[in-house]
Amino acid sequence: MHIPDGFINGATSLGAGVVAAGGLGAALRQGNRALQDRQVPLAGLVAAFVFALQMLNFPVAAGTSGHLLGGALAAVLLGPWMGVVVVSVVVIVQALLFADGGISALGLNMLNISLLTALIGWGAFRLSMAVLPKRNASVVGASFGAAWLSVLASSLGFVAEYALGGTGQAPIGTVLGAMTGVHSLIGIGEGLITGAIVAAVLGVRPDLVYGAKKYELAASRRLMPGRAAVGGFVTLGLMVAVGLVVFVAPLANSNPDGLERVAADQGFIGTAEDSVSGDSPLADYGVAGVKSDRTGTVVAGLIGVLVVFAAGTGILLAARRKRTRPAPRPGP
Repeated sequence: MHIPDGFINGATSLGAGVVAAGGLGAALRQGNRALQDRQVPLAGLVAAFVFALQMLNFPVAAGTSGHLLGGALAAVLLGPWMGVVVVSVVVIVQALLFADGGISALGLNMLNISLLTALIGWGAFRLSMAVLPKRNASVVGASFGAAWLSVLASSLGFVAEYALGGTGQAPIGTVLGAMTGVHSLIGIGEGLITGAIVAAVLGVRPDLVYGAKKYELAASRRLMPGRAAVGGFVTLGLMVAVGLVVFVAPLANSNPDGLERVAADQGFIGTAEDSVSGDSPLADYGVAGVKSDRTGTVVAGLIGVLVVFAAGTGILLAARRKRTRPAPRPGP
């Protein structure tokens, strides 16, 4: 679902960049107001976990693959504003280090993969929970539906951007049908993964699931107090992310993802341009000089997990320090 340079013209890409930057800034401000110090590493973990999961392409149909976007998952675990922030960190690192998505298209990808998925996913989750029984099972079911809808919303975001500034000649109606069709299927995979992860966290640490705490479903299940609980959970989560990179990522489906398949079928794949980060030693999730694809994928993935965790945690720590910094005293 990462848009390369060239699919969308410069004016539309610039406009999306302005919207994405404003949205990220607003999300950072809003999320930071409610974020506690002990939750900062948890946000970094979710960013690292989303990065690892996005490496795991799964087959869909007719030679097409899909992968998790993660916005709805991050919103249910951390809240919508922090969901936007952590997935934006993932998208930025992917573009700069791994040439996954274009640099001029970075705003487009942030808008589609982080803002739309987290905010629309969260809205769908809240609507579902408004009518469902207030139980953990309902949180899991609502997460599935929110994740499915978030993928569809992301695909519609691309269609709108293509209508405004697409460089190809494919009819908009055809692109709309193709994008929504394939991403409706990919959304099922997204929903299953999201529901499974939310269920697993609810089973171990329900007090760390923002969507459950919103409905006071987790108050009686605290296993350890404060930072010890978060530290242990973050360590375990990072171990799982590392395991996914080492053992599962090399087996990921190699077929083109939904956007690539639609672009190829509709004849605008040729408008894609090489990313300026294409010379990165980690481009395409490999390592320059490493001949083994499996080894390159594993090493690049491990580097990515660590960089994303550090970037997500560092940005939030810096934001918290700025918020808590005492105001300067007035002069005499």
